[in-house]
Formats: sequence, C-alpha cells, structure tokens
Amino acid sequence: MSSTPNSRRTEQPGQSADRDRSLERPEGAGQGPEQEKPAEPAEPAGSDPGEVERLRARVEELEDLWRRALADLDNLRKRMTRELETQRRAQRAEVTAAWLPVLDDLERALEHAESDPSSVVEGIRSVRDRAVATLRDLGYPRRDDLGVPFDPARHSAVAVRADPDVPPGTVVEVHQPGYGDDENQLRPALVSVSARAGD
Repeated sequence: MSSTPNSRRTEQPGQSADRDRSLERPEGAGQGPEQEKPAEPAEPAGSDPGEVERLRARVEELEDLWRRALADLDNLRKRMTRELETQRRAQRAEVTAAWLPVLDDLERALEHAESDPSSVVEGIRSVRDRAVATLRDLGYPRRDDLGVPFDPARHSAVAVRADPDVPPGTVVEVHQPGYGDDENQLRPALVSVSARAGD
C-alpha cells in the first residue's frame, strides 16, 4: 500500500525527547558558552586602590620602625651591661685601694715584730684602728652600743642575763661589734641583754 501525503512520518528515536526539552528551555538560554561564565564579584563598597596602597606603605613603615626600635633596645641593653660592669670594676678597685693602707700597716707591724716582739701588740692595735677608720670612710661605722637599749634592728641577742644595776632590755655586753647605720647596715652587733631578776 502506497503512502499518501497525509500519512504520518515516522519519528526517529530520541527526536521527541529533544523536542520536549527545547520547549521547556527558557527563551535566550543556551545561546553560547559566554552565558555559563560565573559573575565576577563586585568590588567592596568604598575600596580605593590608592588608599589600599597608602595603607600598605604605612604598614611597611611601622614594621621598619618596630625593627629599628628593637635594635635600639638591644644596643641599649648591651651598652648598659658594659657600663654596669665598668662601674663594678671601678668600685672594686676603689674599695681595694682603700684597704691597701691597712695592709701596709700590717706589714710594718710584722717587720717591727722581728726586731722588737713587744711592739706586736701596738702594731696590731694600729692595724685595727686603720681598718675601723677604713670601714667608716666606706660608710660602715663601728657600733659597740654598750649600755644602750636593745634594738632588734641593730642588735642580735646571743645571751640574756640578770643585772640589777641596769634596766631590763639593756645591752650589757658586746660580743661582736656591728658596722653600719640604720639605713646601711653591714651586720648587727652580737650582744648580751639584761633581764629582770627571776626571768
């Protein structure tokens, strides 16, 4: 049987599905690959390339100042360490020089002791007096403090004994003298202190 113009044309497999998809596609969609590229992010509001560059330069300037400050601080620390050590050496030399006359007196006393043994006591007394004067000149005067009220800031009591002739709490014997004053004490005096009878 021959085909007529009104006869239906046979569709190829897949053609119907393609036609349906083309009907569902919005107008203007799929016109080219440029339509599928994502939109570029918009620049933040108020961003100014010149301002960003200025801020970056300021940050670099501050970092440079910070590095310079660290270097200056390190140099200052080293200089102060050197100066402190120089001052310590100078102070040690000054104190040592102050004691040289004491050593000279001691050597003279020993020289005289060989020729006159009886002069040894006088020589030792002279050396002692020179040493006490040296300590006083260095800011540590000698304190015997006999007969004064006991002061725990200046005295260290090693014994307590009854003594009816003095008020209780009085220094009645100095076993070892103290050196220095209240503000600059080298060592306290070792003393015995009076107590009430029967205590």
